[in-house]
Amino acid sequence: MHCPFCKNTDTKVLDSRVADEGGAIRRRRSCSDCNKRFTTIEQMQLTVVKRSGATEPFLRDKAIAGVRKACKGRPVSDDDLARLGQQVEDTLRDSGCAEVPAHEVGLAILEPLKSLDEVAYLRFASVYKAFESADDFAAEIASIMSATADGELAEHTAQQHKT
Repeated sequence: MHCPFCKNTDTKVLDSRVADEGGAIRRRRSCSDCNKRFTTIEQMQLTVVKRSGATEPFLRDKAIAGVRKACKGRPVSDDDLARLGQQVEDTLRDSGCAEVPAHEVGLAILEPLKSLDEVAYLRFASVYKAFESADDFAAEIASIMSATADGELAEHTAQQHKT
């Protein structure tokens, strides 16, 4: 690590702490030459592998931008999108892989988006899953309706067991 003040390469780590809820390591360092102290943050760089084989860094803002288009005209706030972006990044980091295929990013977006707004989910899914006909939309809607009905049935059953 180069000292940002004198460019010396001999620096000493004084303290290390977990930062950003485990997503980064904060290190307090000291330069052995000029004796100045500075802090560094180390974070695992997520890389997205595109279909072409090219790689690029994962950018939460880029993922949110795609979702924002699907949410246009829907009651979804910027805070909601920021939370969704964090969920997506957390999901990808939790996979333990430094390189993530682009389709995994899309999959990581689908579930939290479905919970956030079903219409925006359908818009996003129609592009991501390459819907080709109204039948594709109907099948996806039926899947949502079935999951909703199953969830309501489970909630109703749980409430009956409490009484």
